[in-house]
Amino acid sequence: MRSVLLSMMLLSLHASAWAALVLPRHEAVPGGVAVIDIDNRGPLAPQVRFGERRAMVIADNGSWKAVVGLPLTSKPGQHEITVYHSDGSQETRTFSITGKEYETQRLTISNQRQVDPTEEDLKRIRSDRSRIGNALANWSEESTLEVDFQKPVEGVTSSPFGLRRFFNEQPRRPHSGLDIAAPEGTTVKAPAGGIVVETGDYFFNGNTIFIDHGQGLVTMYCHLSHIDVAIGERVESGAVIGQVGATGRVTGPHLHWSVSLNEAMVDPTLFLEPTVSIQGTAGEE
Repeated sequence: MRSVLLSMMLLSLHASAWAALVLPRHEAVPGGVAVIDIDNRGPLAPQVRFGERRAMVIADNGSWKAVVGLPLTSKPGQHEITVYHSDGSQETRTFSITGKEYETQRLTISNQRQVDPTEEDLKRIRSDRSRIGNALANWSEESTLEVDFQKPVEGVTSSPFGLRRFFNEQPRRPHSGLDIAAPEGTTVKAPAGGIVVETGDYFFNGNTIFIDHGQGLVTMYCHLSHIDVAIGERVESGAVIGQVGATGRVTGPHLHWSVSLNEAMVDPTLFLEPTVSIQGTAGEE
């Protein structure tokens, strides 16, 4: 009897796993996402690693696919993932990353400490980076993933992902998210279900929320005027999580939305329907 029940559970899992899903768009560029087919060797998901980090694996329409975040620092050329199958075998799969040139943006920040922090500020920034890194490193086993996101706030997409940025003519890291300009107090909603794994007030990011959606997919929401969720809370797609603000390093109220996949910041628009337009490049963090 137990063997029959186990077989029925596996068949049910198998059937649900092979359903067609809406996947992120494949764009194998620095800051993009690579969707890579994997041999079908049974109903149990293989494990995949890209470099030192584990990568997402999704069953879609009868086959397994690795969904790999590509850091903005990725070099063009041939790269590989390692696949560990449930039968004990392993293989490497190669894929190509093509180069991409991102635009340059120059911003003037009135608060000079946000450009040249004091020693006391630097201590806080180091602490912030540790907390942010821990939040983005979350890994939770989720067999049912929502990877077709809804836009978290209504507003104008003011600064696209990947901009090479200069603050007061000083070079800084590329823009690791999508800025959506909206009036202060505008509702921010979860683009998909997940668990709130961190919240806080950070030197650069201001009031911030992190949501773990499973298998290394973590989203970040910055510069909020108000946080409406707590650490450990499960949120569903469309749930209100906060309000647009102008906290941290900003030149006006907006939401900075980042998507991290296997600890690589990737372009959030790859998880949206291809209808999000980029309108202007307003000066925002």
